[in-house]
Amino acid sequence: MKNVIIYTQDQCPPCQFVKQYFDQNEIDYTEKNIKNSKFKSELIDLDSFSTPTVLIDDKVFYQVDIESFNKALGITQ
Repeated sequence: MKNVIIYTQDQCPPCQFVKQYFDQNEIDYTEKNIKNSKFKSELIDLDSFSTPTVLIDDKVFYQVDIESFNKALGITQ
């Protein structure tokens, strides 16, 4: 199973979209809201300054790209 982390923030429609997509496809993930300064620092360490940022194992996705998420997760649709 892949390790999936979603960096989010409040009032972020794209964040909600990604979480909903993963929930609907029964993909386990850890949500890290950047309101927490530790998670915000982690996000900056990934050279990202926007949400959602998705980390699948060691691959960072800086924008919502369902096709790339599926490929990284080995999902065919």
